[in-house]
Amino acid sequence: MSTPAIPFHKIKRAAVLGSGVMGSRIACHLAQTGSEVLLLDLPSAEGPRNAIADGHLKAAIKSNPSPLYSKRFAQRITTGNFDDDLAQIANCDWIIEVVVERLDIKQQLFERVEQFRTPGTFITSNTSGIPLAQLSEGRSEDFQAHFCGTHFFNPPRYLPLLEIIPGPKTKPEVLSFLEAYGERILGKQVVVCKDTPAFIANRVGVFAIQALFHTVSEMGLSVEAVDKLTGPAMGRPKSATFRTCDVVGLDTLVHVANGVATNCPEDERAEVFQTPDFVKHLVDNNLLGSKSGAGFYKKVKNDQGKSEILALDLKTLEYRPKVKAKFATLDMAKAVDNLEQRTKLLFNGQDEAGTFYRRIFADVFAYVANRVPEIANEPYRIDDALRAGFGWELGAFESWDAIGFEDGLKAIAERGLAVPDWIETFKAQSDGTFYRNVDGVRQCWDPRSGSYEAVGGQEGRLSLAWLPDSATVWSNSGTTIQDLGDGILNVAFHTKMNSIGAEVLEGVNKAIDLAESDDAWRGVVISNEGAQFSAGANVGMIFMMAVEQEYDELNYAIRMFQNTVMRLRYSGIPVIVAPHQLALGGGCEMCLHADKVIAHAETYMGLVEFGVGLIPGGGGTKEFVLRLNDEMHDGDMRINRLRDRFLTIGQAKVATSGHEAFELGYLREGIDEVVVNRRDQLARAKRAAIELSEAGYTQPLQRKDITVAGQEGLGIVYVGAHSMKSGNYISEHDQLISEKLGHVMCGGDLSARTAVSEQYLLDLEREAFVSLCMQRKTLERMQSLIQKGKILRN
Repeated sequence: MSTPAIPFHKIKRAAVLGSGVMGSRIACHLAQTGSEVLLLDLPSAEGPRNAIADGHLKAAIKSNPSPLYSKRFAQRITTGNFDDDLAQIANCDWIIEVVVERLDIKQQLFERVEQFRTPGTFITSNTSGIPLAQLSEGRSEDFQAHFCGTHFFNPPRYLPLLEIIPGPKTKPEVLSFLEAYGERILGKQVVVCKDTPAFIANRVGVFAIQALFHTVSEMGLSVEAVDKLTGPAMGRPKSATFRTCDVVGLDTLVHVANGVATNCPEDERAEVFQTPDFVKHLVDNNLLGSKSGAGFYKKVKNDQGKSEILALDLKTLEYRPKVKAKFATLDMAKAVDNLEQRTKLLFNGQDEAGTFYRRIFADVFAYVANRVPEIANEPYRIDDALRAGFGWELGAFESWDAIGFEDGLKAIAERGLAVPDWIETFKAQSDGTFYRNVDGVRQCWDPRSGSYEAVGGQEGRLSLAWLPDSATVWSNSGTTIQDLGDGILNVAFHTKMNSIGAEVLEGVNKAIDLAESDDAWRGVVISNEGAQFSAGANVGMIFMMAVEQEYDELNYAIRMFQNTVMRLRYSGIPVIVAPHQLALGGGCEMCLHADKVIAHAETYMGLVEFGVGLIPGGGGTKEFVLRLNDEMHDGDMRINRLRDRFLTIGQAKVATSGHEAFELGYLREGIDEVVVNRRDQLARAKRAAIELSEAGYTQPLQRKDITVAGQEGLGIVYVGAHSMKSGNYISEHDQLISEKLGHVMCGGDLSARTAVSEQYLLDLEREAFVSLCMQRKTLERMQSLIQKGKILRN
């Protein structure tokens, strides 16, 4: 993906035509990525003229999960209606149509748009499958030259796929601009598609679901068994198959499947898109999933008045209590963290699960092979679409590589399916895998050239997965240090949930040691490509030390953690931390002490130790006091700011985005950054390390000028905690934790405001942490989290 000739700042104002579920959420995403947005819909027959658009936008903003990184971005959206406000599109740089999926209605709207659209303005449709040639028929040359499909996936904030479909007359520069804009500004995984029915993701993704339905019928498997087999175990979302169908809506699934069946009569598996009887039963009875209250699953109240989830029995078509499924292959797979290795294990299972996996993989492998070049010239585009649109961790061809080409081919033959000629050429001329890495460049087999070609979208980007084995500088059981090039080291965690224990601390310290002792290195990045950046410190390790009353060892472990995070801030080289997804507890404390944080927009950061009966003990409490001190201005009420910081920790507030992390004080304005595309993050973090080094980075001095409130603040904390306890808002143990937290944040029992050092606060923090580990109720909270995964309030 090259830089487009049209500058990104061309898109200052966008119009979204249609304010329903998709339209309102596309408007939210455009607003939070920098555009002023005009959101239009039909005029209301009753009440205010803009009531429809206003109502849809209000519902979107209130929805959970939120479509906005921060509610403040909603102020960039202006609502209106087609009759009174359509003329305003003349001032817009991009017009996106998101009305009902009917050709006649879209064409009528485009005819009205042509009356007001300024020549040169981008005009796109969010159609999920109507041919672009039909949509633009009868429109002006300029309209058609600037027209294409932009198919967002719902919800647009969270699902990164954006399929862009050129029309018959779309200018190449328009296509290249929207592709680059989608990637760099909107944070999307853009896949340029051919104008074929259902495009790429839905064509293959819906086939995979439909084929699975038929396999389920063949094997007589239950709904809950299939969802156990097709969830995280095989690198798919937790909602797996049937729960996903309920969330999406069975009517939507049937609509897409029927569209493919009707419009693709030459598809060799067209019969698979026919709706199975059990799906017809649900649709005919308006059991469409979550939107109607029941689908494959149904939530009811049992005799005890408690909520219970029932599952549909696919034989009787009646709802019944869920039955726990158990498979030997899945039990073996639990011990395998590597997804490629686990996929191969599942495929080779010798029980009913193994048979199931071989059948569904064979169906998909044969299908995607036969869709090249019909829907995509390059196999990687199909994989990109499945990962970004359906949440598959491995695309179809990537899964085939994991299983082994010959084993996949054998399963296809056993299923009685055929493969296209290019697969035979691939078998004869390739390395035996669809993908390979050469000198840090990911390549994929291209059937057109009969050779490996670079996968698109790598320019200016960096991935740990692309690095050669020779890039590994050092490793232990929990971390790997790799050479990113240009004198920058990367430390990646690979523990369970990337929790931070002794092995991770050793790796971080080792990277800093290497960088400080060898002039070949000039900076360190801490990032990884796991599902989470870090769920925090190893609670299991802390719990065991506390239960065995090894308090000296526990004190040493916490001191080691504190010393490590302080090295991030006070080493002789710049240290950049690049979090994504969960950055909780100790993971958040790593971020708090970095020279600079390059956070992904979808970073959920917080100091959550209160929930397990503790306070932040790895420098988090200290850092909040330091930042409170630096934020003070003449005339500010210190106690009010102290209260806000105290409540952020005491209520275990977690930022729901990188942007909200600024609002909660986890990130620093003017220092830290948010990147919207995860695939841009590592390269940006590396550049940040280089920039600090080249700017003449020098080792900072530890702070000794932190003003704390002493007894004045402590008295207010104690009174507040007592009041909350008296009102039954918190438990007695919550009160104790609150008082310990306040003791640290106020600098202890000092008689007056005093300037203290970071080390002074760290010592108070550690003392409070260890003392709480001596409390039975804290141990009960930790045990609940470890054994049940639930927060206990005792």
